[in-house]
Amino acid sequence: MDAAAKRMVSADALVVFGVTGDLAKKMILPALYMMVRRGTLDVPVVGVASTQWDDAQLREHATKSIERANGSIEDRVALERLLSLLTYVGGDYNEPGTFKALKHALGGVQRPAHYLAIPPSLFTTVIKGLGAVGLSDRARVIVEKPFGRDLASARELNRIVRSEFAEDAIFRIDHFLGKEAIMNILYFRFANSFLEPIWNRNHVASVQITLAENFGIKGRGAFYESAGCLRDVVQNHLFQIVALLAMEPPAYQSFDAVHTEKAKVFQAMRSLQPQDLVRGQYAGYHDEPGVAVDSDVETFCALRLSIDSWRWSGVPWYLRSGKCMATSMAEVLVELKPPPQKLFDDSRPLNGRGNYLRFRISPDSAVALAARVKQPGKEFIGEQRELYLLHEHGDEDSPYARLLSDAMAGNGALFTRETAVEAAWRVVDPVLRSHEHAHVYQPGSWGPSEANTLIAADGFWCTPELDDGARD
Repeated sequence: MDAAAKRMVSADALVVFGVTGDLAKKMILPALYMMVRRGTLDVPVVGVASTQWDDAQLREHATKSIERANGSIEDRVALERLLSLLTYVGGDYNEPGTFKALKHALGGVQRPAHYLAIPPSLFTTVIKGLGAVGLSDRARVIVEKPFGRDLASARELNRIVRSEFAEDAIFRIDHFLGKEAIMNILYFRFANSFLEPIWNRNHVASVQITLAENFGIKGRGAFYESAGCLRDVVQNHLFQIVALLAMEPPAYQSFDAVHTEKAKVFQAMRSLQPQDLVRGQYAGYHDEPGVAVDSDVETFCALRLSIDSWRWSGVPWYLRSGKCMATSMAEVLVELKPPPQKLFDDSRPLNGRGNYLRFRISPDSAVALAARVKQPGKEFIGEQRELYLLHEHGDEDSPYARLLSDAMAGNGALFTRETAVEAAWRVVDPVLRSHEHAHVYQPGSWGPSEANTLIAADGFWCTPELDDGARD
C-alpha cells in the first residue's frame, strides 16, 4: 500500500480527550450527532477526561449538549445510535494507568484517531502517554488550536508530535477552514478565468479582512489572558484567509499542491514590526473573571501586512479583529485600482471606494462585485452598485462535523501543515512581546481610533454602516 492509500484508510475509532470540557459540549458532541445522522460516523467513540464519570453520565452529558446546541433533538434514532457508540475513560493524564485503561477500552481497534480537545499545556503529556502504550502506532492525532504560543513553542510542539506521529497523520484543526464561505474563496479564485488577469499588484489597490464579534470573552478570562486577539484569531483564522487569497495557482490538481502554495505565502510575508500593529482592549475587560487588574492583553488587533512576492509586492493587506465590536461579521474586501485615465469626473468619488470584490463570510455568505453604472439622463454621472454573484442565508454544514469527518477519513485538505504553522508564527513573533500598550475602546464601537490611522493612507475600513449604500 502506498503512502497516499494509507492516508485515506478510515480510522476505526475516535478518542476525544477533554470530552467533559466546553469545546466538546458546544461543538464536538453536536458535530458527532450530525455525523451519525449523515452516515459518516459508525465507529466507537471513547471520551477521556479527568472527571470521574461512567458511560451513563457521558451519554447524559452528550444528550444535553446536543439538545442545547440544536434547540431540540430532531432525530432520536441518530441520537440513540451515537449514544450506543460512546464509552468513557476517566483518569489523570499524568498517570500511565489512564492510557492503559484507554487501550483496554479500545480493544481490537487498529487505527484510532485521537482528538486533543484539551489545553495546549497538556498536549505533550497526552502525546507521550499515547506513545508509551503503543496507541500512536497506525493512529492519527487531531490537535486543536492554538498550535504553540510563538515560533519557538510551535517548533517544539511539532517536534514532540512528530516523535510519535507521521506528518500525514497529524491534523492541526482550525474550524474556520471548514466553513463553506471560506472554502468558496478557494473555489471562486481558481474556477473562474476572468479573475486571474486582475488578481495582482497591477490592479489591486489593497485588501482588507475584518472579523468582528459583538460580544466579549464570555467568561474565558484565563484563556484570553494567555492568548489575546493576535494569537487567538489573527495568526490562524485571518492568516488562512490571506493564504487562500494570495496563493499562486497550484501546479497540479492535489491538495498537497494547495498546501505547498499556501506555505509559500506565509514564507513571503514580511515579519511584523510595532508600527504595523494597533492593539486595543475594550473598556470593562479588567472586570472579567480571570483577568488581571493591570492586564495589557489585546481584545482588538489591527495590522498592516506586506507580502513580498512577485504578485503582491507593494499591495497593503489590512487585517482587523476584535471583541465587543459594533456587530458580528466577517468579510474580505479586495479594492481595485481606479482606471488609468479619469474620463469621467465621478469615476471615483474623492472619499469613496474604487471597484471591489467582496467576500462575506458571516453572518450570511456572499460574493459581490462592485462597479460603477451611469444614472439616467444627459450627464455622465454614475453610482457604484453591487452585483451579487452569490448571496446565501440559512444553515451551513457544521465546520466541526466536516473537519472531523475528513480527519477520520484521512483527508488532510482542510488542515494546516507544519511548515505553514511555523512560517505564520515567524511573521507575528517580533510583535508578540515588542509592541505599544493596548488602546482602550468602548464596547459597541469599531475599536480604537488608532486603527483608522493605520489604514488612512489607503482608504478606510469596510463596515456595514459605510458600505451598505452601495449594495442592492
